[in-house]
Order: sequence, then structure tokens, then C-alpha cells
Amino acid sequence: MSNVLQFHEVVRAYQPGVPVLNGVTFAAAEGEVVGLLGRNGAGKTTLIRIALGMLHPQSGEVRVFGVHPLDDPVAVKKRIGYVAEEQMLPRRSSVAELIAFHRYLFPSWDERMARDLLDRFQLPERARIGRLSKGEARQVALLCAVCHRPELLLLDEPASGLDPAARREFLEVSIQLLNREGSTILFSSHYMNDVERIGERIVLLDEGKVRIDAAMDRLREDFCLALAPDVAVESAALLENVPGCMRARLVGDEWHAVFQGDAADVQKRLSASLGRNSLRCVRLPLEELFVELLGGCQAWERP
Repeated sequence: MSNVLQFHEVVRAYQPGVPVLNGVTFAAAEGEVVGLLGRNGAGKTTLIRIALGMLHPQSGEVRVFGVHPLDDPVAVKKRIGYVAEEQMLPRRSSVAELIAFHRYLFPSWDERMARDLLDRFQLPERARIGRLSKGEARQVALLCAVCHRPELLLLDEPASGLDPAARREFLEVSIQLLNREGSTILFSSHYMNDVERIGERIVLLDEGKVRIDAAMDRLREDFCLALAPDVAVESAALLENVPGCMRARLVGDEWHAVFQGDAADVQKRLSASLGRNSLRCVRLPLEELFVELLGGCQAWERP
């Protein structure tokens, strides 16, 4: 499979010497559904805007369909759909007028799909965008983003703030309509149950870099948490020096250390390295894994 979207050593800073992205490298292949995760300010929106050609990396490369997004921006954008949390739609336009505008912009516009979504969402075509609810406006944005059947769909916190039922329908519509036809989807979200349900692969950004890039079905098996009383381990460095340790921190009177590897294998590594059997290893739910990796800051929202 060829890569639809590629980032290589991408660096972007808004303040001198404080990069938001600091050497980000990963790719999304044709037909992949990739969840882009990280706490607020981790660079998710910046990365998506770079893919769209709205921002420029200060170093590194980005390729969309094999070309720089600004080499032929009109042609590239015709193959992309985009929905963002704070996306601005023309408030004075009606739903019908906005759809007509997108129909004009995209020769590949699918009128039947548009009609099906209008009916499914029960959107009032004559209503002005400014009079719609937040959920309805987001549904209009999704309709406009997917009905030209884009080869790449970029979703930047598109369902944030919606109630659980509306959020689920919103994301499932986008995934069902496009992924089954081979579209590539990159989406950011704080809702871990959404990510687990629709993501095939996870890319976690932390401190400007890719901390984890793994298939969803491997995450639960390939990572675990080691727990040890503080009296048994003198410092975080002792744990961090054990092969496979990604981060260690003290929580109350107990050390928490995230390891890459099967729990049983990690237990053996710890015993061999530290000479102690008082440590235990457990598998983690996906949300807890990321909370541990990001330092215990509650960066994830529950519905």
C-alpha cells in the first residue's frame, strides 16, 4: 500500500526555541484509520494544518499524495475532506446554499450521499448556519467534507462537545462512508472510547515527538505497568534503566513504570535487573496507559 500522508522530521515552533513539533515522523497508508492523540497543546492541530498547507514546517518534510501540499494546492485540497472543532462556516448562508457551493467546488460531489445525510441528520435546508445548534452545524460541516468522497479525511476534534449519541453517530458516519471505500482517515480526539472503537492505529504525540505509533490491537498486549513500593526502589532512574521502560514516576508511596513488552517478560526483566521480586506487572486499559505516559495529567475526557 502506498502512503497517502507522510511527515518526516517535522519541526514547528510558535516561539523561538520552544517547538510544538520537534522531529515528528510517521505516515498513513491508503485506507488506514489513524487516531492522533496527545494532551492539549501537543501539536495535533498544528500537524493537521501542516498537512492542509495552512501552516509551514520550519524544517522537515510533509507529503500529501506524494507531493508537498502547496505544490498544487487546489488539486490537493480537492482530494481532502476536513472538519475541525472550531471550524467557521458562513453564518448568513443557508444549509442549501453551502451545499450548492461545495457541489460547485468538487466535480466528484455525490448528490445521493448528500441527500442521504440530510435525511439522516434531519437538517433543515433553508435554515441559516448561524441559527443551527452546535451539533447541527458540525453535521453540516461533515456533510460538506465527505460528500465529494475525499481520498483523505482529516478530523481535528470534530465531535468535541457533542453528547455521546451525537458524537458516536458523527464519527461512525464519517468512518462508515469513507473507510469502506478505501479513504485514509486521520482524526484527533480526547475521547478514548471513540478512539478504541474506530481507530486501527494510534499515534501519540508528547513533548513534540511521536511517543507511540502502534496498531490498536497490539497496544493492549505490548505495554504494561510495573508497580513497586517506594521502599523497594530508590529512584526512577533504576526503573528507567531497565530495557523497555518508557517512563517511571512516583504516585503516593508507589512507583509506576510503563514498559513496552508482555507483562510476564517485563516481570523477568525487572527481577533480573533489580534483584527484587516485590514488583508486579499488570496490563492497562488504553486510557490508563496514556494517562501514565503523560505524567498523570488527566488529558482524556470521559463521555
